[in-house]
Amino acid sequence: MNKLIVSSSPHIKTKHDTPRIMLDVIIALLPALIAGVVIYGIRALLVVATCVVSSVVAEFLFNLITKKEQTVFDLSAIITGLILALSLRADAPIWQCVIGSVFAIVVVKCLFGGLGCNFANPAATGRVFLLICFSSTLAGGSLPLITSNPDLVAGATPLPQIAAGAELPSLLDMFLGLRGGSIGESCILALLIGFVYLVARKVINFEVPLIMVATVFVLSLIVGGDVNVALYQVLAGGLVFGAVFMATDYVTTPITRVGKMIFAFGCGLITFLIRMYGNYPEGVSFAILFMNIISPYIEQWTKPRALGKRGNK
Repeated sequence: MNKLIVSSSPHIKTKHDTPRIMLDVIIALLPALIAGVVIYGIRALLVVATCVVSSVVAEFLFNLITKKEQTVFDLSAIITGLILALSLRADAPIWQCVIGSVFAIVVVKCLFGGLGCNFANPAATGRVFLLICFSSTLAGGSLPLITSNPDLVAGATPLPQIAAGAELPSLLDMFLGLRGGSIGESCILALLIGFVYLVARKVINFEVPLIMVATVFVLSLIVGGDVNVALYQVLAGGLVFGAVFMATDYVTTPITRVGKMIFAFGCGLITFLIRMYGNYPEGVSFAILFMNIISPYIEQWTKPRALGKRGNK
């Protein structure tokens, strides 16, 4: 007769541990990284390497100084560095990349207890921190080395162009990333490849990115009344990148399915409001950070009710 074993949850486990999941995310980010280097040049690779190395070293030194178990081998620091770097422009000053990476790892992640305890997505928060502190050098995006329309190379990035009613790159150029932007956000094709891979590997659910992007599209269509403008709002900026790689973070988003949908809608709504009425042309990182803060309340409101129990209390 087998012995009855009494233990705390979880009782159902999976072979997909943290390093395995993180490795899948790294693989999913590779198409965007490769596209960013091709579009914006080898300088983009230096920004990525700086952010990744700075993130890993910051976590290693923090654990060493505080005499905690080393956690750099779970690959989460690499993910933070990668996502932060891909949300920056290719000509970002290296010392600012280091500051942003250290802030994301030490302040947002490690000081709150490490992976699983952080209140917000470290990369998104690091991006917001850098944008507020160094807006003169990190706002907007780099210009592509290649484009099908050379006359637009000297122009601004698409979101300010949309606001100003200026001439825009073609929708095909927007989809392929042949326009100004951050390293990893420009090539939508590469991001979709990563998205399909993560869904196929069951690392993320398709609902959150789809709802977030669809919210921005529908609201832009309602307000602007133009399908093309709505499509540009979807393809421009870091909407797809943030929806796939930031809004799907396990730690800082609700665990319930309905909660995730509400979270995604909130991210899309706030992104739209900032773009349309705010001082910043881009609002994805701000939207995700705000929704991260209220994520525990969404989870509380949407958690399953215990059998025979009334209300959520």
